[in-house]
Amino acid sequence: MRIMTLPCDGIGPEIMAATLDVVEAANRRFDLGISFHEEESGFTSLKNHGITLREDVLEGARTAFDGVILGTQSHMDYPPVAEGGRNVSAGFRIGLDLYANVRPARSRPFIANKAPGMDLVIMREATEGFYPDRNMFRGVGEMMPDPDMALSVRKITRHGSMRICREAFKLAMQRKKKLAAIHKANSFLMTDGLFLECFRTVGREFPEVETEELIVDAFAALLVRKPETYDVVVATNFYGDILSDLASELSGSLGLAGSINANAETGLCCAQAQHGSAPDIAGRNIANPTSLILSAAMMLTWLGEQRGETALMDAGQAISDAVDTVLDDPSKRTRDLGGAVNTDTFGSLVAETVRHRAQAA
Repeated sequence: MRIMTLPCDGIGPEIMAATLDVVEAANRRFDLGISFHEEESGFTSLKNHGITLREDVLEGARTAFDGVILGTQSHMDYPPVAEGGRNVSAGFRIGLDLYANVRPARSRPFIANKAPGMDLVIMREATEGFYPDRNMFRGVGEMMPDPDMALSVRKITRHGSMRICREAFKLAMQRKKKLAAIHKANSFLMTDGLFLECFRTVGREFPEVETEELIVDAFAALLVRKPETYDVVVATNFYGDILSDLASELSGSLGLAGSINANAETGLCCAQAQHGSAPDIAGRNIANPTSLILSAAMMLTWLGEQRGETALMDAGQAISDAVDTVLDDPSKRTRDLGGAVNTDTFGSLVAETVRHRAQAA
């Protein structure tokens, strides 16, 4: 089993190293046969190849690897696309058609949070919507007809809406059989209207799932007021991006939130932390690597479910359990959570917990 790794920018190399320490521990414990291959991306690739994400890297990920672990990127600091500043994350999502961005948010009783009882998953469509760098076949969906006017085009398709809704219903069937669709169809009559039409169409295939349709601003308030109410949430790209960050912060921290981008039809999956590259602390070995570690665990679990391989699912669960075990001890937390543990030490602690559980078993 081959995994491509791309440390990318900012704290990416540090949290990647900690993550690979943990995944390697699970690899040995469950005899997964994983090998890792690192590729350049972000500013390193720009310096060496003139572009932040090479097309041959994407092609390799598509044809020669079982999964991808992507570090953080500083795309706001990249040069224009014409000068090689390609959005790495968007490049993978569009290039590999990774339409399902899966973002869990779970409160832990031993970590301070503002949402007791929260345990939900946001299924975010990731290949279209309000994002101008991925909603056109050629060119981008944002323009300035004159210096004082800026326009942006939103794209919602039946194909994109149907497939993300279907994945959300399938996930709901595995959980509490509750699914909420987030929209603003009272204003975006056609685009969100189409999304809701697809949601209802797919819903007829899953009569066991209890559904709810919520306007996005109302849902944001309800997420704060009664977070324990929700199970699986499905949303278009822009809404899902914002709401998943809100949910993660309410549940404890954006730094504790895993995330994958996946395509159930092709079997491709990319693990990626929810947070950014934090260039202000890059190179100081103080970043919290939990998000990327949990993202890698999610990737292993997802691949195991797609392939029917129990060892991969067990490995993903073992990593997730080990993270909770370490976080439960305040003395083993990173600085953002009130502790004093460094990035590499936290990775070592989680990896050792994975190995220790193996010996105990």
